[in-house]
Amino acid sequence: MLKKISCVMMVLAGLAGGARADEAAPARDLFKDAPLTLSGGAGMVKFEGNLPVRDSWFLSLKLGYDFSPRWTVEGGLDILPDLHKRSFNANDPNSQYALSHNTWAVRPSADVLLHLRNIKNMRFDPFLSAGGGLLLSPDDIGGGNAELFGEIGCGIFYHFNDEWALRADYRNAFVAGHSDLNVNPYIGIGATYRFGAVPPAHYALLPGGDMDSDGDGLTDKEEIALGTDPYNPDTDGDGLTDGEEVHGVMVNGKLVKTDPLNPDTDGDGLSDGAEVLVYHTDPLNPDTDGGGVSDGHEVIEDGTNPLDPKDDLMKYTLLLEFDYDKAIIRSGDLNKLDIIIKVLKRDPAATAKVEGHADKRKRSTHEYNQTLSERRAKAVADYLANVGGVNAARLTQKGYSFDKPVAPNTTEDNMQKNRRVEVYIKPSGDVQLDRTGTDNPGTVTAPAAQ
Repeated sequence: MLKKISCVMMVLAGLAGGARADEAAPARDLFKDAPLTLSGGAGMVKFEGNLPVRDSWFLSLKLGYDFSPRWTVEGGLDILPDLHKRSFNANDPNSQYALSHNTWAVRPSADVLLHLRNIKNMRFDPFLSAGGGLLLSPDDIGGGNAELFGEIGCGIFYHFNDEWALRADYRNAFVAGHSDLNVNPYIGIGATYRFGAVPPAHYALLPGGDMDSDGDGLTDKEEIALGTDPYNPDTDGDGLTDGEEVHGVMVNGKLVKTDPLNPDTDGDGLSDGAEVLVYHTDPLNPDTDGGGVSDGHEVIEDGTNPLDPKDDLMKYTLLLEFDYDKAIIRSGDLNKLDIIIKVLKRDPAATAKVEGHADKRKRSTHEYNQTLSERRAKAVADYLANVGGVNAARLTQKGYSFDKPVAPNTTEDNMQKNRRVEVYIKPSGDVQLDRTGTDNPGTVTAPAAQ
């Protein structure tokens, strides 16, 4: 019977090993992130040859470590609590070794598993195994109380998810008896738990067999088509599940759909999750309140309310055409700073922050452009102080390299937009500035590049 079962297991292992890759969705690399497994189960063992005991059931516990998708090392302990004595039979020469009573044994072992799956984390996971250990008993059931054995076998896992799997094992253990080398077949079934695997928030088999392994509201097939991770409910790590981003979430009474592969869909410096869940801003609109300053700048830099346009700082964007490798303001652009000087003089207690930005070309380095953007911010701040007469203590300056583009660096026109200086003025409140008239913030353009 055991031999028939073992043959069936080998056939199943072969069929599973040839399963197509599309039967299961690819997962993250669990062999690196969560390599430790624990298996428990039960089974039967048949003692053959001249050993003095008969068939017995056993309990099994195995601790495994995955070195790679192919190789696993397991340490195990089998407990055989009820080894029945062999009955005496005058016609059986092995009866001379029969015990006078039942006994028990334990089997510590170590095995190496070779997985035969075609791709990582396939649900059907057949394997071959080889190893050995000790058979320990209070009675002499072979060549003493401690008997060395070697074993080879095969088996198969069926993975329900990243955490749990069923397993079936077949092993042939070679134990030296009184005069022969005995082959003792073991067959067992059990469950395996993987430590450190993130348990699925939801596991569903939808009509047609489609699964949502990570519980984000998208089937695994939909996620593969979108390019998101079917085993990670929040692929881009922005705080919204992939399903929420694709199907949409309500923000201030409006259904908003964001990009599950981009943590900051509108590029304002706040993640989609922070906008929806914390600040209640529109993740598709970089300036939710329309006050002229992006949501991210209000929250991160200014400490203002991104839902209130009245507290926005007065932002001036200066598109200055600097010479190559220079941070000197061209004479033709100096008049573009006059409106800023005028506002700062009308409100002597107002402060201003000058921010420099650079474009990004193929050979651009972040370090060089960081220095260049700082030099450009300093050039504007120096002009405001030295020529405009603004107290330097009212001015701060910062460079952002090419980290905050306002347009993709794909054309010369876009790169000119990114070579800019932005001035943010914080009114004191002592003077009423006209945000819609002569003091109106906006984009101050410069002549085209020469």
